[in-house]
Amino acid sequence: MSYTTDGIRNIALVGHAGAGKTTLFEALLHAGGVIQTPGSVERGTTVSDFDPMEKARGHSIGAAIASIDHGECHINLIDTPGLPEFRGPTLSALAAVETCAVVVNGHNGIEYGTQRLMDYARGRGLCRLLIVNKMDGANPRALLEQLREAFGPECLPINLPAQGGKAVVDCFFQPDGVADVGSVAEAHQRIIDQVVEINESVMGHYLDEGEAGLSGQELHDAFEQCLREGHLVPVCFVSARTGAGVKELLQLLERLAPNPKEGNPPPFIKGTGADAAAIAAEADPARHVIADVFKIVNDPFVGKLSVFRVYQGTVRRDTQLFIDDGKKPFKVGHLFKLRGKEHIEIDQAIPGDIAAVAKVDEIHFDAVLHDSHDEDQIHLKPLDFPRPMFGLAVEPAHKGQEQKLAAALTKLNEEDPCFRIEHNRELNESVVRGLSDLHLKLTLERMKERYGVEVKTRPPRIAYRETVSAAADGHHRHKKQTGGAGQFGEVFLRIEPLPRGGGFEFVDAVKGGTIPNQFLPAVEKGVRQVLEHGAVAGYQLQDVRVTVIDGKYHPVDSKEVAFVTAGKKAFLDAIGKARPQLLEPIVNLDVFVPDAHMGDVTGGLASKRARIQGTDSMRSGEIIIKAQVPLAEVTDYQTELKAMTGGQGRYAIEFSHYEAVPPQVQKQLVDAYKPRVEED
Repeated sequence: MSYTTDGIRNIALVGHAGAGKTTLFEALLHAGGVIQTPGSVERGTTVSDFDPMEKARGHSIGAAIASIDHGECHINLIDTPGLPEFRGPTLSALAAVETCAVVVNGHNGIEYGTQRLMDYARGRGLCRLLIVNKMDGANPRALLEQLREAFGPECLPINLPAQGGKAVVDCFFQPDGVADVGSVAEAHQRIIDQVVEINESVMGHYLDEGEAGLSGQELHDAFEQCLREGHLVPVCFVSARTGAGVKELLQLLERLAPNPKEGNPPPFIKGTGADAAAIAAEADPARHVIADVFKIVNDPFVGKLSVFRVYQGTVRRDTQLFIDDGKKPFKVGHLFKLRGKEHIEIDQAIPGDIAAVAKVDEIHFDAVLHDSHDEDQIHLKPLDFPRPMFGLAVEPAHKGQEQKLAAALTKLNEEDPCFRIEHNRELNESVVRGLSDLHLKLTLERMKERYGVEVKTRPPRIAYRETVSAAADGHHRHKKQTGGAGQFGEVFLRIEPLPRGGGFEFVDAVKGGTIPNQFLPAVEKGVRQVLEHGAVAGYQLQDVRVTVIDGKYHPVDSKEVAFVTAGKKAFLDAIGKARPQLLEPIVNLDVFVPDAHMGDVTGGLASKRARIQGTDSMRSGEIIIKAQVPLAEVTDYQTELKAMTGGQGRYAIEFSHYEAVPPQVQKQLVDAYKPRVEED
């Protein structure tokens, strides 16, 4: 290893699908001498898209890593998926880099993926770089105006297309060429003015002596400060297909992209809750190790591969590392650098570097690896992943594969933070959730190919709730005589509705010991059985207060089981008199659509019992429609929205509250309920 932390550059290539990230990734590897010939997405020969599913579909599904050693620089490049369905691997990569390079399709301009990823990068405190790909045939003047309008006046070109898009001309280091658009000298002056105004000392030197009075280091430091604070977002032009501007981009990354010491410090936190406090990880190779796992791959041949970024200390072969707050360390047997599907063994990983270990099953996504208990309770600030809402209930296609299915789903969940597994005890079904139907389709397809597990799928049932709308009294006497000692317990109770979201309260108001204290937990147990399994439609019951007011017991025959039954039956008796209601989950729905589709979308929502809360306009030409809608009405909304907007619409959804269902819906659900017959 010939590089130091000062020479490391960590860059994530992100952007909308079709922007050309993978092709640019190949072009940069070729320009850096890593590969002899750039691979082709169409032919399935790229370094990054090595998964059979990626090759078959012609787009990235997971994040891929490769490194370039160029001069004294070591550039870790991460190629990420552009489809919103695979946002999990993309956002995970942002936890490992200082620079987020947002690739823009020069022909299509700003697309909704561009906007979202710029927002994510800014929220994470990353230095941002805009790379306009496919500059040949693009309109650079209009595109620059569009970028500045969408992302602010801090978006300034650091180079410009020249010779009809066949080359680029530098606007920062040696601004003496002729560009296809605008004046190179003006572009240079604009970016210098932007850089020097960030620092009063630099500004003073510049005003006194002009640009010649600035030292190279002074200008570099001011430039890095601009990137850290978002005061400058450089725009550069390339054509990954033809190679125009690629070598210049590589030089820009080497000379201007921040190293791990120059970027914003990683948001590490020690402790939880009120005791949580931000801590600083220092890029010092001699200090204790702190590393964060940002990618998990369950490789059928290598086993579990955990990819991590080192923030502090040096990870060497045979190093003993702890996982989070674990007491037992594991030994680093083999240490790897990744180049697509290749695993290149290395001796050590220094601060700022990205490496991987294999066959350590205890490691999980976002785990912190460290070599001292001084670093216990340390974790990175969690990434703001989109919440997976599209769900499918799954069960094995063949009997006897339940365990195999559970193990396969767990491994897939480890790899993708936006893929979740839920087991609903109430409804007795396993539900997988993802960001769209395509996301789940490909994930389940991968499970079949990799683990040999096939599943049957269906839409998940809605988790309705039951409650009561009036106060009522209930009573039950449980008496059973079977030859020996019998069972006896009598309970009188009162139920009252609580405010929505009030949960459950159990109150003991028994006077005079009519029910001994030792039997009251049994009464509560019987009541909770009804809470769990429901009374009128088989759904959990909530927002109710149960007050035990009286009862009777027998000194010989009273037993716990008798009061469990009496409590349960008395509760059911009261519910029948208390005007039971069914509640349905209401969700907050934010729909992002182009302005032209607003009418169609709002009309469609109105037919789904939605309440439109308002609309907001975005600078990118999108409209955000905010609504509240029953979850049952939007279980397949992804498909409908895609069809309505030509694939341009997207939505975010989160639980809001429960509300009473319309009477006709309640009747349907109650009529469909077949309660289990129990012996008294």
